[in-house]
Amino acid sequence: MKNIIVDLKNISKSYDGETVLDNISLYIRENEFITLLGPSGCGKTTTLRIIAGFETADSGEVFFENKILNDIPPYKRNINTVFQKYALFPHLNVYENVAFGLRLKKVKDEEIRNKVKEMLAMVNLKGFEKRNINTLSGGQQQRVAIARALINDPKVLLLDEPLGALDLKLRKDMQNELKNIQLKTGITFIYVTHDQEEALSMSDTVVVMADGKIQQIGTPTDIYNEPKNAFVADFIGESNIIDGVMLEDYKAKFSGQVFECLDTGFKKNEAVDIVVRPEDVDVVSLDKAMLSGIVTSVTFKGVHYEIIVDIGGFKWMIQTTDYVGVDEKIGLYIEPDAIHVMKKSLYSDMFGDYSSFSDELEKLSDATEVIEE
Repeated sequence: MKNIIVDLKNISKSYDGETVLDNISLYIRENEFITLLGPSGCGKTTTLRIIAGFETADSGEVFFENKILNDIPPYKRNINTVFQKYALFPHLNVYENVAFGLRLKKVKDEEIRNKVKEMLAMVNLKGFEKRNINTLSGGQQQRVAIARALINDPKVLLLDEPLGALDLKLRKDMQNELKNIQLKTGITFIYVTHDQEEALSMSDTVVVMADGKIQQIGTPTDIYNEPKNAFVADFIGESNIIDGVMLEDYKAKFSGQVFECLDTGFKKNEAVDIVVRPEDVDVVSLDKAMLSGIVTSVTFKGVHYEIIVDIGGFKWMIQTTDYVGVDEKIGLYIEPDAIHVMKKSLYSDMFGDYSSFSDELEKLSDATEVIEE
C-alpha cells in the first residue's frame, strides 16, 4: 500500500457562523490522483485551501508526511497550486513565468534553462519560451501555469477548477494531458471540480462532498455503481431513485412490483431507496414487461434516445437505442444487477423523479454552478 502523504483529521471551518466544513477526515496517498467533487458551497475549495495553507481550520489537524502543518505558512509547504484564474505574470514571457519559482530560490541559470525546457516539453509547449503570455490561448496559458507549478518538484499539486474557463473540446484534451502528466511525474494531484465526467475520467479516487461533509470516497467505478445515498446517486450521472421496501435478502419491492436483486444485509421490510440507472432499463413488449408506463417526452441524443416515462405518477428516465413515440405505452425490464438498494438518508425523496427535467434546466444549472464557483 502506498504511503499516506496528506492526512486531514477532524477538520471544521465556519465563515460568519455558517459551517463550511463539518468535522471531515480524509487521507491522501502518494502518487494518487484524487478529486474532490461536489456542488458549489459543499466545502471542496475550502478543503484545498486548508491543505495549501491559504486558510486555517477552526479545529482539526493537517498532516503532511506525518508532520503537522497547521502553523506552517504556504511558502514553506512542499505543495503548489494551479488556480482556475491562472495568475500568470503578464509582463513576463513564457520562459520567465515558468522559471519564476527557481529564480526565487537562486538556482543557477544553466539548471533553470534545463528545467524550463523539460517542463515546457512535458506540457507540449516546446518552442514557446519567448512568447508573450497575452498572446496565448486559454489552454496554452493553462499549460504554462501547470509547468510553473511543477518546476519546483512539489510533492503535492493542488488544482482548483483549472479547466473551468476552457471550452468543452479543450477541456477534454486537457483532462487527458493532466492525467498523463500525473502519471509521468508521480506527483500527488488533488483536484477540485463540480464536473462529474471530469472526476470519473481522470481520478484514481473520488471524494463526493455536500453540505460540508464527505458523502462517499471510492474509485470512479465504485462511486458510479455503488452510490451510498440519494445525493451521490443523483450527482454522479443520471439516476432513477424510487422509494422501496427490502422484503428480505435479494428481494425488493418498488413501483408496485417485487424484484429480484443482489443486495443483502437490510432488515426485513426496511424502507429503502432504490437506484436504477437509465441505461440499465430495457424496453420490451408489454407481455414481457416488469413495469409499464406512458412516454411523456423523447429526446434524440445521437447514440441513444432519452425518454421520460410516467410509471404510476413517477417519471423515470430511460436511455435506449430503440425509438418510441410520445404517448406510447411501453414495457420495461430490469435485470437484478441493475437494481441498487441504499439506506434511507436525509437526501431521500429529494432526487430521482424526472417530472421537471429538461436539457435547458440542466444547462442553466451548470452555468449557475460555474458563476458561483
